[in-house]
Amino acid sequence: MAATTATTTAVAVLRDWRGWPATLSALWRRSLRFRTLTVTLLLTSMAILVTCVTMALVIQNDLFESRKLEALEDAQRAIAQAQNTLDVAEVGDDPAALSALWDSTADFLARNSAADQLTAIRIDVSPDGVPLTGFTAGLSANDITPALRNRVVEFDDRQSWQSAALQIDSRTVPGIIVGQQLQVPEAGPFEVYFAYDLADADETLGFVQRTLWIAGIGLVAIVAVISYVVLRTVSTPIVEAAETSARLASGDLGVRLEVHGEDELATLGRSFNAMADSIEAQIKELGELSLVQQRFVSDVSHELRTPLTTIRLAADMLNDQREDFDATTARTTELLHTQVQRFETLLSDLLEISRYDAGSVQLELEATSLAHVAEDVIEQMRPLAEKHGVELRLVAPGGYSPVDMDPRRVRRVLRNLIGNAIEHGEGRPVVVTVDSNQHAVAAGVRDSGLGMDPEDAERVFDRFWRADPSRQRTIGGTGLGLSIALGDATLHGGTLAVWSELGVGTNFVLTLPRHGGVLDGPSPIPVEPEEPLAGLGEATQPIQLADLPADLFDEGSIR
Repeated sequence: MAATTATTTAVAVLRDWRGWPATLSALWRRSLRFRTLTVTLLLTSMAILVTCVTMALVIQNDLFESRKLEALEDAQRAIAQAQNTLDVAEVGDDPAALSALWDSTADFLARNSAADQLTAIRIDVSPDGVPLTGFTAGLSANDITPALRNRVVEFDDRQSWQSAALQIDSRTVPGIIVGQQLQVPEAGPFEVYFAYDLADADETLGFVQRTLWIAGIGLVAIVAVISYVVLRTVSTPIVEAAETSARLASGDLGVRLEVHGEDELATLGRSFNAMADSIEAQIKELGELSLVQQRFVSDVSHELRTPLTTIRLAADMLNDQREDFDATTARTTELLHTQVQRFETLLSDLLEISRYDAGSVQLELEATSLAHVAEDVIEQMRPLAEKHGVELRLVAPGGYSPVDMDPRRVRRVLRNLIGNAIEHGEGRPVVVTVDSNQHAVAAGVRDSGLGMDPEDAERVFDRFWRADPSRQRTIGGTGLGLSIALGDATLHGGTLAVWSELGVGTNFVLTLPRHGGVLDGPSPIPVEPEEPLAGLGEATQPIQLADLPADLFDEGSIR
């Protein structure tokens, strides 16, 4: 049990760790304060790192050079004094006196130099010389590299040196070995090497480096605190301005920024508040104008209905008796009747649009089958389709189970879409598709007419807009049908989308949510068709709901 708990905790920690990059990336994109603070700390850290490393290298080089010069000078002084002592000594051919002189020279070198270790090695130049051996005072010949010995033997009047690791008191310390020749009378030259302990310099260097690192980290922390305070001082008004702008954009026109001081941020705050005042005044003015416009349209529509009713009755009477008139009068009577009907439709659409603008439209929801509604509308529109030589086809793999909707408004949407498809379908078949999924039900109306380019498709729901102004409407449209259809779809919490391509055709898709008036999933019918219209039409025959199984209409079905 404990092992399982530990494993679960480890997995959770790993999962949290894996989520850090995404969290940091989101902070980098969304937070100006985090981005600025991060860049400041990175650049400051790099600058301090370069400075500390440079200072450490310079101090190390200067410290080593100073200790090296001290060692060279000390060794040179000791060799010079010893050489003077050897040169003035008078030992003659007495080997004992020469040996005593050599021993005293070794003691002199040990006493008069600051070297920690010392050694002397004879250079066998002539086998006939007095047999003197070298000496050592802690420095082993193995610590001296062959390269250094070669330089000392080759250059009898120069000093040579090398860095080395010295063994002093059973510990290894950094050091420097200085070598030079010493001429002994009657015996020949000797290689003399002085070893100097640089442990104190190394400790000094370590102390300096630790101090630099601590100071650097302290500087980064101080810069971070200062940067945060400065950024907070500067960014807080910006964040407040962003939040206030968001609230202003959401419709809270009375929100304003608090202004303090006389600096640039205060000037920004006053300018923002002035802009908000101007926007609020303009929006209120536009709202009042819109309200006046809506009231005007509504009043005009209502006022025109009474005389229009009288005119329509007169037009109907004249139209019923047009066979008794001469040809010109009969045609005039027919045109009068047609235009009066169109005018009445236009007044109804204008009144409906004014209701949408005023926000006073209410749905009358009923549990209705969208497939049933589509079939009814197709049957209503079939005479018009036959008049235009257009075949209407219904493809309904789903959409039979009842969904809460306003059937009158949905019928009006489908009637408008099918009427437009008939008018612009160029006599080719129009396919109405009904389908559903667990999220929504949808109806698509597709034709293979002239189609529209993307710019025209974006404006197809605008009021009184036509893609081809020179083209006359043949079924008496008012130019408000698609705008009203979009309003009906939005009122249901659904969508009305369009896809169109020049020379290919147009596809409208009405999508209605199944539950709660909120569309929370994809539409069961794609807006952009996935297969050619010809293939779909040839493979599909009109479906009659009466021929379908009764269980398709069960409330539990998702079709």
